[in-house]
Amino acid sequence: MKEPFRGNAYESNNRFWRGTGKGVSSQDNIARGKADIDAKAQLAGQVNTTMKQVADQYLGQTENERAADVADKFQSLVRQIMNTNVADLRKIGEEKYYNEKTREYTVFMAYEVKKNAMLRFMKKQAKVDETINERQRDLIEKIIDEELAKTEDDEN
Repeated sequence: MKEPFRGNAYESNNRFWRGTGKGVSSQDNIARGKADIDAKAQLAGQVNTTMKQVADQYLGQTENERAADVADKFQSLVRQIMNTNVADLRKIGEEKYYNEKTREYTVFMAYEVKKNAMLRFMKKQAKVDETINERQRDLIEKIIDEELAKTEDDEN
């Protein structure tokens, strides 16, 4: 079976983070749930990786000895955000197939989130997260502002 949701339209770019997932089960609701979790996990992984790279670059330039702490705070922010209803998360596709031979459903799902909406949401979360101290919060906000500037440059 050729998997749907492949190609540029389903890959992350300068404006969107995108994730695709696949779930297989004899029950269609379980297959859907698996595909949903898979797609969201892929999306969260991309956001995590991007923010870690950005934090590493930024903190590498400032030679900050607390780089690992701030990178950890980003990871926990991303985790928190993915566990809530993500700001501006949109399902961009869902397809379900039934295999008569195996009697299994296969569900494919694709999501996207606008980078600038996600970054603004992260910034808001950082402000209310009590585990982040003021110095870390300032750094996180600076890093997010730099990333926001990039996404806005791409839109113009």
